[in-house]
Amino acid sequence: MKICDKTFDEERALYGVSGCVVEKCVFAGERDGESALKETADTTVKDCLFELRYPLWHALRFAVEGCTFTKDSRAALWYGKQGKISHCHLLGIKAVRECDGVQMTNCTADSPELGWFCKNLDVKNCRINSEYFLLKSQNVTLEDVDFLGKYSFQYTKNVVVRNSVLHTKDAFWHAKNVRVENSVVDGEYLGWYSDGLTLVNCTITGTQPLCYCKNLTLENCTMANCDLAFEYSQVHARIKGDIPSVKNPLSGIITADSIGERILRDSKVKCRCKIVSLDKN
Repeated sequence: MKICDKTFDEERALYGVSGCVVEKCVFAGERDGESALKETADTTVKDCLFELRYPLWHALRFAVEGCTFTKDSRAALWYGKQGKISHCHLLGIKAVRECDGVQMTNCTADSPELGWFCKNLDVKNCRINSEYFLLKSQNVTLEDVDFLGKYSFQYTKNVVVRNSVLHTKDAFWHAKNVRVENSVVDGEYLGWYSDGLTLVNCTITGTQPLCYCKNLTLENCTMANCDLAFEYSQVHARIKGDIPSVKNPLSGIITADSIGERILRDSKVKCRCKIVSLDKN
């Protein structure tokens, strides 16, 4: 069945449709109905405009292509399984939540609280602006993502980030088993309380990064304006260039071409980390 060039504004307008193509439709109008495509299965939604709330909940094996979800289309895709979201604009708050097995490709998103409590989420070639991005999500892969936000990746597990630019603040707090490769991580207070955070070939900027970490690894990274780094962290790091200052790292080894200041005082615990400056200053 194909539904094309229609306008829907009633409550649950296409509730429970299965094996359907919905194309070039508009979900807006005076009746202000919610949950237009709730409980759908094996449905493709293409080139549609959504201006109403909760349009795609509990969708199974879905594809959403070339659609726009406006700011009024809040909480657009919740509880979806085995789905693909491509070439879409996600502009409403809480756009994707508690989804499992979903791919996002070639999308733009300006959505606070995007991607909470998701599992098996792949995000590729997307531009994303989101506060509290991916809270408590797990088994996540990001590739070629341009991200702007604040409190991102908090309490995430099993995350891989590749070839991306992350402009963020308290990123990766309490995160477990995270690997970031060939990326820029620009922010403040990066990675506090994380366990198993690995950064490879990354550029890191911002004050007081990577404190209170367990099993922290940095390979071939650069650190710009990263003062007061590594406080009370278990760390193995090889840094290209300068670290402005290192403060009371707990254990492991930190090697850099140069280190501006070593702050090894007023520690509440005994710190046994080896700090090596290759310029021997």
